[in-house]
Amino acid sequence: MASQVRAVLYDFDGTLADSTELIMRCYRHTMTTHLGHCPPDEEWLSGFGTPLEVQIDRFARAPEESQAMLETYRLYQREHHDRLLHPFPGSVETVEALLERDIRLAIVTSKNTRGTLRGLELCGLLKHFEVVITPEHVTHAKPHPEPVLHALERLGVAADEAWFVGDSPHDVAAGRAAGTRTAGALWGPFPEEVLRAARPDALLASPDEVLRLLER
Repeated sequence: MASQVRAVLYDFDGTLADSTELIMRCYRHTMTTHLGHCPPDEEWLSGFGTPLEVQIDRFARAPEESQAMLETYRLYQREHHDRLLHPFPGSVETVEALLERDIRLAIVTSKNTRGTLRGLELCGLLKHFEVVITPEHVTHAKPHPEPVLHALERLGVAADEAWFVGDSPHDVAAGRAAGTRTAGALWGPFPEEVLRAARPDALLASPDEVLRLLER
């Protein structure tokens, strides 16, 4: 028999925050600026859920170029972040409903700390999450289980008492490796077949379906 659910861990970009347009604009601007052309969007999308530095390194031709590309990306992101990022419909209400049921909440993201906290504030979610784990808090980012395990430790919750909700296969892999139950967010940028192939314990069609996980 499954343990009672005591916590829900969330990815941020693509799960709580609709940031896909922002991310893709940053990517296209950066690649065009440094490479003179932009590889297909699918090449960047495939790395969603991993740290920006890891993503950039896949395209840079030298360490110096990687650093320059990173600076270009972040500058463009700062200029457009607040205008293009917003919560998915139903996300805030669902998080508030979880809190009303005494569910502990954490963010486990590959976004840097500054950007995550600013994004949570913009979405009206910052006050709802007692734990926020970014790559700056761990040695290994997702899909490694370390960020999920660190969040569970901070919450004081066992892995089998938690769900990890994310929009990417990297989220599913990290949660599974950490021992949590995993749910794929179909409202994010990944097609259903990609998430299904990652074998999450549940697939969710909308943010409010997270509440159904408490009944499983």
